[in-house]
Amino acid sequence: MKNYPGIICPHNYKNNKLSRFSIFSGKFIVIASIFLFTACNNKNVTFDTLLEEMVDKTAISYFPEHNYSLKQFSSYDRKSVSPNEKNWWANADWTQFVREENNNGRREFVLFDADGPGAVVRYWMTFSGEGAADGTLRIYIDKNKTPLIEGNVLDIISGDLLAPEPLAASVSPDAEYKARGHNLYLPIPYSKHCKITYECDAVRFEDDYWKPSIYYNINYRSYKPGVKVESFTTDDLTASKSLIEKTAASLLNPEIETASEFHKSKTLASSDDISIDLTDNGKAISGIKIKIDAKNLSQALRSTILQISFDGEETVWVPLGEFFGTGYQIYPSKTWYTKVEENGQMEASWLMPFKKSAIISIVNYGKQDVEVDLNISVSKYKWKSSSMYFGVSWHELNGINTASNQNLEDDEWHYDVNYIDLKGEGVYVGDALTVFNTVNTWWGEGDEKIYVDGEDFPSCIGTGTEDYYGYAWCRPEKFTHPFIAQPTGAGNFNPGMTVNLRLRSLDAMPFKKELSSNIEMWHWVKTKMNYAMTAFWYVKPGYVSNVSPGIELVKKPVALKRSDVIKPVVDKNGMIEGESLDVISCDSGTYSIQYGSLLSGKTQLWWRNGTVGDKLKTRFIINKAGRYKISARFTKAPDYGKIQISLNDKTIANSINGFNENGVVVSDIDLGNHALAEGENTFTIKIIGADNSAKPGNMAGIDFLKFEEIR
Repeated sequence: MKNYPGIICPHNYKNNKLSRFSIFSGKFIVIASIFLFTACNNKNVTFDTLLEEMVDKTAISYFPEHNYSLKQFSSYDRKSVSPNEKNWWANADWTQFVREENNNGRREFVLFDADGPGAVVRYWMTFSGEGAADGTLRIYIDKNKTPLIEGNVLDIISGDLLAPEPLAASVSPDAEYKARGHNLYLPIPYSKHCKITYECDAVRFEDDYWKPSIYYNINYRSYKPGVKVESFTTDDLTASKSLIEKTAASLLNPEIETASEFHKSKTLASSDDISIDLTDNGKAISGIKIKIDAKNLSQALRSTILQISFDGEETVWVPLGEFFGTGYQIYPSKTWYTKVEENGQMEASWLMPFKKSAIISIVNYGKQDVEVDLNISVSKYKWKSSSMYFGVSWHELNGINTASNQNLEDDEWHYDVNYIDLKGEGVYVGDALTVFNTVNTWWGEGDEKIYVDGEDFPSCIGTGTEDYYGYAWCRPEKFTHPFIAQPTGAGNFNPGMTVNLRLRSLDAMPFKKELSSNIEMWHWVKTKMNYAMTAFWYVKPGYVSNVSPGIELVKKPVALKRSDVIKPVVDKNGMIEGESLDVISCDSGTYSIQYGSLLSGKTQLWWRNGTVGDKLKTRFIINKAGRYKISARFTKAPDYGKIQISLNDKTIANSINGFNENGVVVSDIDLGNHALAEGENTFTIKIIGADNSAKPGNMAGIDFLKFEEIR
């Protein structure tokens, strides 16, 4: 057997050639493991009880009767050892295995190896490179040397051989198959032991890299000794076929149990609120439906807050858009717990129990009037000593630097950010991100790091933000699923907003004393962005949270364009990066923020395919009026055109040739001395032609502008 050290391999997007199950005679063969369970009672954990628990919203409101901890095996970079070491943010999160085994002449890589009692409850994988997804997955139960399940990895994880959608699914369905995340939510309980291996002939160590790229995250429950767990057998797939289908149907079409309903509507002025007070024993909020309207709906979705107190203890404080998983714009989605419709109707079906009373309030912290139509459903509930209050927290890192220190090297600048720290006894049941990216580069390389009850190393450490949220390869395509969703991915590769959700059922995380949920800030570019974090949880009374209501944050204008986050202001050194210029208009072609190692800040404002005679007009802000010596650094390359430059609509450079036949270079150009007004000024590029030797493209690139005051 061979243990794997840290592995480095570049991401790539080669086609995966999928194969069908090829076992023995070429047909799918499963071998039932032999195990001893002569006695069985209702308290045993079984395949059926796990399926039932998955769709029982009451069950998740009680601290788990069968005490378990939620842990994870993943292909995370093994160089990530300690937060005190440089490699804590190491990013080679692929083709890293527990060990390599030789089983009956087969080379099998061990992905998962855990003693029971336990249950695998969520399995995610993705692949890249020739042959990466052509391998055979094997699941061994209770140390049986013969695998219980054996077959092509994709047929098992996201195909229909074990379970129908959404229990087995790949997302986004709109993305190319090779660029999807593959998710299996079918539970696999085991009494004594479980091992999962992957046989893949394509795996090799070549040119100092492991190839191809194989990523995985496997969540499992580790039950306390003494908990009786009946091991999964393939007979369960037949015996429980109707239950599997019923569970899948329930996940796709959740229902809200309602004993009584309450309704209020009101137009909220600034600082106004609307409330529904519930006073009754043995009840729970089972549904919240709300629709709001305002002149600036985006701002209203952020500035209008849902507050809920249970028995006098406020546990919910969250912007409406974040609570329902739509950020601050309406994007339709449907999960097990939430639903957003095209017309703006928003629904949530989290079960929220209380002993004696609950107060649901909608508060307008914005400046505009907001019309609110609120419906609350209430159901019967049995409050027990294990009952917990439902909680939601939210905070935003507004205009945060993506680098902890701009001067650090590329592999050192990253850092961890915190969703929430909770002290007390409870269960972590999900989270969501709403980010506004400011460059044309992926923002979410960061791995989740979730610590439970004082761990030195996190129970769950993963392989990337999109992997944690169930998709793959930074893809921007929308998708919704009962437990994972990306209602919009507009900001994945471009300036814009992205919303990611991960909501939990069987993979909920219990904690007895404390939980700390974190994720790496791992952006490919040193820039600024907005990073809003919502956490969902259940807690027993008397908990402590490190996240307080962010009243001033929700009053801030939401970001709809890049300049809402990064203002086009000339800095104290008289510099403004090209990518920080605010584009007012672009007559033709496309503009974006381009990454490049030669560039200041490694980015520039890039205009391409402009028509001769057309303009790209930008604005910048300078804090002091005066006369300035102005210079600029432009990019030159074989496909760049000739440009004319205007300042405040006055031509200051008649012709600058952007052509360079020997590749990409940067060039400093003196633009002369000019008077500037305090505040806003304009800087315009006009395409006037191209060098005779230039390739097609008519491109132009502004790295930065520099202003030196003439005294």
